[in-house]
Amino acid sequence: MAPNKKVILRGDVNRIYDDDYRRAQQAKKEKFFIRPSRQRKMKNAKWFSIGMGIDLPFCLIILILLIVGTIMMFSASYAFSYYTVGDSYFYLKRQILFIVIGLAGMAVMSFFNYNKLHKIAPIVLGVAYFALLLVLILPSGEGGVKRWIPLGIFNIQPSEIAKFAVILFFSHWASKYYNKMQLPKYSILPGVIIFGTIAGLLLLEPHYSGIVIIGVLTVIMLYIGGMKTKYLIIGAIALVGIILLLAVTGGLSYAMSRMDGWGQALTAERGTELWDQTWQTRNSLYAIGSGGLWGLGLGQSRQKFLYLPEPQNDFIFAIVVEELGLIGAAIILLIFALLIWRGITLSLRAKDKFGKLLGIGLTAQIGVQVVLNILVITDWLPNTGISLPFFSYGGSSLIMLLAQMGIVLSISRTANIEKQ
Repeated sequence: MAPNKKVILRGDVNRIYDDDYRRAQQAKKEKFFIRPSRQRKMKNAKWFSIGMGIDLPFCLIILILLIVGTIMMFSASYAFSYYTVGDSYFYLKRQILFIVIGLAGMAVMSFFNYNKLHKIAPIVLGVAYFALLLVLILPSGEGGVKRWIPLGIFNIQPSEIAKFAVILFFSHWASKYYNKMQLPKYSILPGVIIFGTIAGLLLLEPHYSGIVIIGVLTVIMLYIGGMKTKYLIIGAIALVGIILLLAVTGGLSYAMSRMDGWGQALTAERGTELWDQTWQTRNSLYAIGSGGLWGLGLGQSRQKFLYLPEPQNDFIFAIVVEELGLIGAAIILLIFALLIWRGITLSLRAKDKFGKLLGIGLTAQIGVQVVLNILVITDWLPNTGISLPFFSYGGSSLIMLLAQMGIVLSISRTANIEKQ
């Protein structure tokens, strides 16, 4: 026998076989279960840490906004609710139900592989178009507008689906053609087609606040997706021209009626038509002015007692300022700013361009709506009906919003696990 040749005895063969078997079994365990090293991290109470899974700061900020928003929604609505339906807790009970459904959706979406959305982005956009068309053939709602699809316990607002669809589609498009987004064919053209068709359908409802929000989101998504700044300027000039043309031809009659009292809420003469048109905005300004620095106290608002129409909806922040004052309102806006900062920070950690663009877009939607809502209630913008995220009463908007925050958590969770 050659001296350098290794002798493998029967016991060695069995040991090698046993080692291979154990490794195969361990591989199966790691495929379906958490690795031992990951289990040790779980024992150290890191389920919600930055290094593993769901991001705790982002979740806490959302929960804080939900709790504060629900308290303020109840405070703003109980008088109006008792007067209209005879139950002071009517809006509170429904809002809590929406929150439960929304949190369940957020939890599900946080563990959903967001990359699957990459493949179905055109389908989601098609669903949004279908919903926008469907609402036009349904009976008109209050004031002759067509904005909701009734589903029994709550109504679906197609514009909420359209907001998400626009963010998702342009995240898909810009990540797919990222190196070509500087060309008008891949930036300006799809932007004009998508926004133009959706804006046209919203114009028929009419729903001008939806047009404004979706327009701003379209610009944001195209710009962060790689569109040149000069195209942004050209598009802004073209948009102003289109608005002026519609205004001259009467295509914006509903919007122009909303603009008649813009900036004149405190100067309108009592008993005139302008006085009636600016009633909601004027009482919003009264509420804000009454709050002062520290506010009248939680539950102590006066304008919510049938002076400010439907205070639980778009003008809820006026009641917030009246009861909590400038200090309380500033703290709430700071929490919103933290949510936006945290959402963008988490999105930038995504492992792919699609995740980055999608997370930033979903987070930007909150920032856009907060800013526009504050501008409306302070009469810096015409009264166009823009809800305040996590505060305003509403089923479809709150459920969609929480589900979208779940997608942001999914992007963050996937990026964090990849680092392990």
